[in-house]
This record gives sequence, structure tokens and C-alpha cells, in this order.
Amino acid sequence: VLNLGRLRAAAYRPGHPNAEGGGAAYRYIVEGARMAMSGEAAALVTAPISKEWMNRAGHNFPGHSELLAKISRTKLWRMMFVGEQLRLALVTVHIGLAKVPRALSVEKVQQTITLLAEHLHALGIARPRLGVLGLNPHAGENGMFGSEEPRIIVPAIKGAQKAGIAAFGPLAPDTAFCRSDGAFRFDAAVAMYHDQGLIALKTLEFDRAVNVTLGLPFVRTSPDHGTAFDIAGKNRASAISMIAAIDYAWRATAGYN
Repeated sequence: VLNLGRLRAAAYRPGHPNAEGGGAAYRYIVEGARMAMSGEAAALVTAPISKEWMNRAGHNFPGHSELLAKISRTKLWRMMFVGEQLRLALVTVHIGLAKVPRALSVEKVQQTITLLAEHLHALGIARPRLGVLGLNPHAGENGMFGSEEPRIIVPAIKGAQKAGIAAFGPLAPDTAFCRSDGAFRFDAAVAMYHDQGLIALKTLEFDRAVNVTLGLPFVRTSPDHGTAFDIAGKNRASAISMIAAIDYAWRATAGYN
């Protein structure tokens, strides 16, 4: 058992987070990342944490992914989500919706497409088909509802195609996740912002979805849900997503070694 500091009994009260527990969570993440980078662990699977209380403990990160990127000195990373039916990656993550258009660039969109393609290829999908969503309603309707599609998203898709990636779009966000004969048109999707992709994913896969951090020098997964302090200690929490995260890490590790 790792000795990362003993917590007082008060820090263990179910459903009552505190700065002491937030600091401990930070230390556990740092140690887990160290073990993964040194080869002591084949992969890192993280449980949900309270971002608020980790920050109150003095560790100012929006979440696991940003912290792990700093620890591993990873400049290029993206959040990916995987379920039994749907896979997708996000170009932007934890930022306000009003900031999304300014945060997009040809480089960022193409980098997301590339990281997603590389991950799927490592899992054994020889040439994954990637559907890239537009930002605006109807994918901009030829510029009527915004210029991000012709200025940013289309050039990014073309750049990925020139690199041999089977990317296509931009797809209208309101119909991108419609299924013909029960199947999506793509092996995975690229969404421009958090809720654009995750509303569809969590509607379909809430109990089974897994969060994967693309770009890290080790496999990292986590359940796709939060801490659920409201049901802590009530014997109502489901372990399904955590089990799925462990299973995905085990399967993904084979492709990264």
C-alpha cells in the first residue's frame, strides 16, 4: 500500500468532501501517473474526483486530464469518450460555450482528428472512418449561420485526408448521430465542444461510457461520471462505468506496447 499520507477520520465522511480529501486525491493521481510513466503500472484508471475540492486544496486544475498532461509534459492531448455504440473526441473541453468559436483553429481540429485516428489504429482498426461535426446549425448552411466551417473545419478535414485519414464532414450536428439501419456512418466522431458530443454519448451510453485521454505517454481511462456525493454511502452507486474503464484500459494497453 502506498504511503501518501494518512487522512483524519473526518475526511472519510461519505458525501462530505473537504480540502484534506481533495489534497489526497491530487497526491494519488500524481503517484499513479508516476507509476504509469515508469512502467510500474501498465495503465492508469482514475476514479471520479471533486475538482472543486482539489482546487480548494491548492491544486488549480480543471480536472484529471489537465493535471496528467502537466505531469507527463504532454502539450497535445484530447478527451475521447467510448461506449458500446459510440466513440468520439472533443476539440475543446472545459471552457464556456461563448469561448468555443475563438478557441477553434485549423490546427486544433486537425490535431484532434489525427490523435483519434492514431488511437483507433492502435486498437486494430486499420483505417477508421471519422465523422467531423460542424460548429453551427446545419454545419453553417454554406456560411449563413457562421464562417467556422469553411474557414476552419473544412481545411482541417482536407489536411487530415491528405495525411491518409478517412475523415469526412462537416456534418450537421443535429443529424450527425442519426443511425441508418442501427449503425453510425463513422467509426468515431469529432465534436467541436463538450456538450455537442457528450449529450449524444451520455444519452446512449450513460452507464457504460469511458473517458480516455488521447496523447499521453501511457493509457489513461476513467468512468464517464462524477462523484455523485448525493448518493455516497447509500449503497446506490453503480460500478458499471468503472468496470468498463478498467476493461478498456486493459484492452488498449496491448495496442500501445
